Amino acid sequence: MENTLLIGLSRQMILDRHIDVVANNVANVNTTGFKADRSLFEEYLRSPAREDNFVRADRAVSFVQDRATFHDFSAGPSEQTKNPLDVAIDGRGFLVVQTSAGERYTRDGGLQINNQGQLVTAGGLPVMGTSGPIVFQPTDKNVNIAPDGSVTVMEGSGRTDSVRGKLRLVAFADAQKLVKEGGNLYSAGQGVTAEPDATSRLRQGFIEKSNVNSVLEMSRMIEITRAYTQISALLQQQHDLHRTAIEKLADVPA
Repeated sequence: MENTLLIGLSRQMILDRHIDVVANNVANVNTTGFKADRSLFEEYLRSPAREDNFVRADRAVSFVQDRATFHDFSAGPSEQTKNPLDVAIDGRGFLVVQTSAGERYTRDGGLQINNQGQLVTAGGLPVMGTSGPIVFQPTDKNVNIAPDGSVTVMEGSGRTDSVRGKLRLVAFADAQKLVKEGGNLYSAGQGVTAEPDATSRLRQGFIEKSNVNSVLEMSRMIEITRAYTQISALLQQQHDLHRTAIEKLADVPA
């Protein structure tokens, strides 16, 4: 196969994976606390030419390679909900939730109380405090979540605040090693350790929206689609040239 076809096919393979990343970003434009993914590309040089009459500078053929996908942890815009159970995280911290597979981490601060009085995520997963799950009593009212994560309530008809726990915030030395698991959750990758985060602050009555720029992502999707179409046309032209050349060679008198 000629180098033109090889280069075109390599580019199409990358574009196919790239559009999957962009499409996932677009699908989560309204997901609370969602962090967009980005693709990294690099030039990959190879020397498929083997004939001695090719000079060294002409032997290398430039392919494209998707080196990696990384998380964009830039802050999303905050939206005020006035819901006392909603929290937005200012900083690099994550909330800790308990799942059947162990602890997981999220930036989704849209919280609620389940039938057992536990503070849970929108997906029903218990949100962990520094001493375990945070549980409320049926008579609790006026829930207050302090910037440091302390959760207090006014119990019954009393005027004294009662402590129900303190939200556990963690951070990671290399957050790029976190693995997305779906449901707006991250798991710690190999060699990644969650460390207590004392610098992040919580804002009660707010949520952090997705950091996906819908206009930018749609523009990228259009660019990728156009590039894929152009390469398809180029490969078709190369195929037609080969077919024409073969047909003409077949017409040469013996």
